[in-house]
Amino acid sequence: MTARQKVLALPLLSASLMSLSGIAEADKSFKAPDSDTTITLGGYVKADAIWSDKSAGVDSVGDQQLNINLVPVGPVQHKKDQVTFHARQTRLSLGTSTPTSYGGMTTYIEGDFFGTDGNESVTNSNGFRIRHAYGSLGNFSAGQYWTNFFNEQAYPETLDFGGAVGEIFIRQAQVRWTQKFGGGDWSVSAESPESVVAVPGSATPFRSDSDHAPDFTGRVKFAAGRGNYSLGMLGRNIHLDSAAAPAATSGKWGGAIAFVGIVPTIGKDDVRFDLNVGNAIGRYQVPGFLPDGYVDANGRVQLARQESGFIAYRHFWTPSLRSTLELSATGSRPPAGTANGINRADHSQHLNLIWSPVSFVNVGGELIHADRTVVGGARGSLNRVQFSAQYNF
Repeated sequence: MTARQKVLALPLLSASLMSLSGIAEADKSFKAPDSDTTITLGGYVKADAIWSDKSAGVDSVGDQQLNINLVPVGPVQHKKDQVTFHARQTRLSLGTSTPTSYGGMTTYIEGDFFGTDGNESVTNSNGFRIRHAYGSLGNFSAGQYWTNFFNEQAYPETLDFGGAVGEIFIRQAQVRWTQKFGGGDWSVSAESPESVVAVPGSATPFRSDSDHAPDFTGRVKFAAGRGNYSLGMLGRNIHLDSAAAPAATSGKWGGAIAFVGIVPTIGKDDVRFDLNVGNAIGRYQVPGFLPDGYVDANGRVQLARQESGFIAYRHFWTPSLRSTLELSATGSRPPAGTANGINRADHSQHLNLIWSPVSFVNVGGELIHADRTVVGGARGSLNRVQFSAQYNF
């Protein structure tokens, strides 16, 4: 598995922990003394060398991964030919599995170094951050994990940590119930809410001071033919109660659907796709690209049609050499009066070649192109070449 996919493939509810790096679980797990608990340690070291045709700014994370929000737009001149080396994606994880009369109890904690930004002047120090922290007992789980709205197993394989701009990508605190059935499972969750709303006269959306209801999701995962698919549903109350828009004190319910698939083709090759449509995708769109709602001149919250998606083909040239081609896009239809500078649409393409000389090492290169369009018509683009080396343990 690659850097982005390593833990994306972990199910939230499982009777036992899966391998995090392609190494057999037995090789990296051990029993706690005088206990039935199995402890699994995992992670990897990953180094990235990146050339970009323009800089996102001094010490900017936008030079270290594709963050479409940081692609500059408009006629402003930006410094070109930026070279960056970093190891921030390096990851550590700890999991446990304990049998009980209610079924397996699992816990999982994972973090990387994309926390507080450091600088490139002396020691390149960066803060450690929590990515996942959850526990499960039988069918019930609670903690911070990928949203239940999307099937995380379908993310395309990219060296770039930012990934396809059309994907749903969010981790947050939640409670979830998962129930298996023949050929798949269904799950429902209540997740942490947050409303990020565009207000008149500002190119920067505001975060709500007050959220009144959780975000609710439902998802069905199933096999059909040679493929695996999921249908996700999202319901949200978009609410703004802020000094930025004092008249906007009432919320509006909206939602979205996500249809996701992984379809094997020839040999080990596969096609991965995702289609998201709704009026409240908002911050669920990587990296919070769209506003959740829009406040009109009368202080009322308005919702707008939003859509996104990707298609990716992964081809194995040999058992140890593979490539992925990804095409991705996001679009929205903001209401009249939305301030110039608010994100409206984007596109990305990734093409890579990855070699695994042994099963737990990945070395490769990737070409990346992305563009962003904002309300008012201003547009900007980014071209990038990335080389990566990843060592799993």
